[in-house]
Amino acid sequence: MDLERKVAETIEREHMIERGGHVVAAISGGADSACLLRVLGGLSASRNFTLEALHVHHGLRGQEADRDEAFVRELCGELGVPLTVRHERVREYAADHRISEEEAGRVLRYRDLREIAAARSGERGLSAPAVIATAHHRDDSAETILYNLFRGSGLKGLGGIRPASEGIIRPLIGVSRREIEAWMSGHGYGWCEDSTNRETVYARNRIRREILPRAEEINGGAAANIVRAGGFLAQADEYLERQADAVCRGHWFREGEALGIPAWTLAGEPEILKTYAVRRMLREAGCPLRDVGAVHLEAAAALIGGAVGKEIDFPGGFKAWNGYEAFFVGRKIRSGETALPRLKYSVFSLEKGMEIPKNQYTKWFDYDKMKGVPFLRFRRTGDYFTLPGGGRKSLKAYMIDEKIPREDRDRIPVLAEGSHVVWLVGYRISEYYKVTAQTKQILEAAVDGGES
Repeated sequence: MDLERKVAETIEREHMIERGGHVVAAISGGADSACLLRVLGGLSASRNFTLEALHVHHGLRGQEADRDEAFVRELCGELGVPLTVRHERVREYAADHRISEEEAGRVLRYRDLREIAAARSGERGLSAPAVIATAHHRDDSAETILYNLFRGSGLKGLGGIRPASEGIIRPLIGVSRREIEAWMSGHGYGWCEDSTNRETVYARNRIRREILPRAEEINGGAAANIVRAGGFLAQADEYLERQADAVCRGHWFREGEALGIPAWTLAGEPEILKTYAVRRMLREAGCPLRDVGAVHLEAAAALIGGAVGKEIDFPGGFKAWNGYEAFFVGRKIRSGETALPRLKYSVFSLEKGMEIPKNQYTKWFDYDKMKGVPFLRFRRTGDYFTLPGGGRKSLKAYMIDEKIPREDRDRIPVLAEGSHVVWLVGYRISEYYKVTAQTKQILEAAVDGGES
């Protein structure tokens, strides 16, 4: 099938470009991006979208980079495509942010692309935001899958490069590098070759120039088969994402900058779903996920239901840890922040002659009325007590009535079963859980080191 038709079908199938829309294409000057610009330019009239290009000069390859800029200017002039050129100080950015020059270039390119796309969306009053087009193709996706496989990635990394995501479209994702170069050469079109693509120092280049060619000696369709497998893995990843979201929602709660969930909610789930739940919670807590790998998620999932106080660190100052009956992810507690106290629990039968403790920090509860062991946390919206006679009173109203200072309310531990407060530690317990003549099993909760 002709390359242009393949690209058109990919755009149609993946709903990449709306009619009347606008596309900002990332153009380096290589065969892939030059092909992208030419094909999009040819489709823009029939599909009724406008097109412009962005070229980023990284300031790293001297005269070669200047040559690439000059080529892109000439190409855009030939095609009548508006061009923006940005000069970025990639080496300085990499040093300042302690990342590789390759990663710094990627960050700055996408920053520039998103800035321009946002500006065009505002200027033109588009019905849908302008989209960014990159020249990623099928072999890039195969290389990404292998690279992530060798790094020990989970399903998300093994899904490869998606045709469209987060406002970025990849119209060439269904064609190979060989097809692109053949199409360009067949039409007599030139391009610029980046000399760093020939180096085998970089892991991706070694996969591109050594490993994939060897794989295709075994099977000529190796790259296509790798990408096809990645598509199945991406579907599995999306399914597990939905399952994790269903498990977490309705159970998680905020605790300062942390997100918690009762340990029993996840304890019985398959290990793979636990890792997805951890990832879902990290995203909800605001953790940057780019540097969070499968090894981090598996280590965190292994904590669930384990010893209290166990923790692991994530990039960006985040961590996962076991609280009392709950699993948490979030930022580390800073000096001066309130930590939850330690509670000691014991369950025993109520015997004749036993006296209920009068200690303010040791309480007895009717264990027969509990679905499980409640967990300790700080207050959250919707918390309530049961009153004598069976009515309810919100924890917020109780704190106001008791004239508890506003600045202290978020620092008082709450033992709760769901939103039902069992015990506001140091204050009162819920009428529902009080020990009565019908009580058979007692749950005793005592603050470790608590005073009377």
